[in-house]
Amino acid sequence: MDRNSGNRTFSLSWLSRWRWNVLDLIQICNRGSIATYLYADMDMSWSEQLRASLAKIGQRVTITAIVLKAIAIAQIKHPESRSVLLPFGRTAVLEEVVGGFTAEKVVEGKPVVYFGAIKEPIKKTIAQIARELREYAERDVSEIPQLDLEHRFAKMPWLIRRIILWFGVTFPDFRLKFMDATFGISSLGKYGIRMLIPPCVTTSTFGIGSVENRPVVRGGEIVIRPIMNISLNFDHRLIDGAPAARFLNDVRLLLEGGLHEHLTPEERAAVSQTQETTELINSLENAIADKKVSVG
Repeated sequence: MDRNSGNRTFSLSWLSRWRWNVLDLIQICNRGSIATYLYADMDMSWSEQLRASLAKIGQRVTITAIVLKAIAIAQIKHPESRSVLLPFGRTAVLEEVVGGFTAEKVVEGKPVVYFGAIKEPIKKTIAQIARELREYAERDVSEIPQLDLEHRFAKMPWLIRRIILWFGVTFPDFRLKFMDATFGISSLGKYGIRMLIPPCVTTSTFGIGSVENRPVVRGGEIVIRPIMNISLNFDHRLIDGAPAARFLNDVRLLLEGGLHEHLTPEERAAVSQTQETTELINSLENAIADKKVSVG
């Protein structure tokens, strides 16, 4: 509906029904959250090498899959990062780690944001996580149970939705039937976005930027490394700054090589083979360079 007020024209419309899921999560499920932010640059050299190694054995994975796996492992050590605040000052710690992420789909010709979930990411290989992420991206909403549930929920009358949401924020068992993510990930790296600050949809929500080659100092020398910025939006009602910083630092350590001990034997073998090949090439290049110097 177009309106004309003096010399200014504007259009009025109703908010899309499919937008309600996002608003419910922000305005109701996490009402009153005290959003606090941390930022860190991650050296993704090891993670990029892992991705290249897995590609050589036919496993096509993304950086998002590697990050999701690292966060899930780190979250085991930080139970406060997977806690929720209940009425009357009670808290509940969600024992099973579940990775949540945003999934953009097209419904009725318009982009709609849903919330996907990877259950038990700690027990899954990186290739399995990457496969599930691809299914969320490629398959229709009706073919994915989690998205189909959210889609049907958005169609419910306003009052029924509010009643269900009230039960969800009051009783943990009821909440887990609909929203069981212990952390959230929102990534816009594929658009070249360097940093993202997502809304606090879970107690711990991560924003993933793009991986860029940047100059950094290593061993007193300036070198080029693939760097990625990660932001952590956490609810200060449930986590203090220092524990949140330790959580984010554990994620960094895993992405920069600590994840190796959590790989499967097949994944480790692929990484080792790539490292051996790289070392052999470097040795040959150094030998050739030394020979040129001696001949000169």
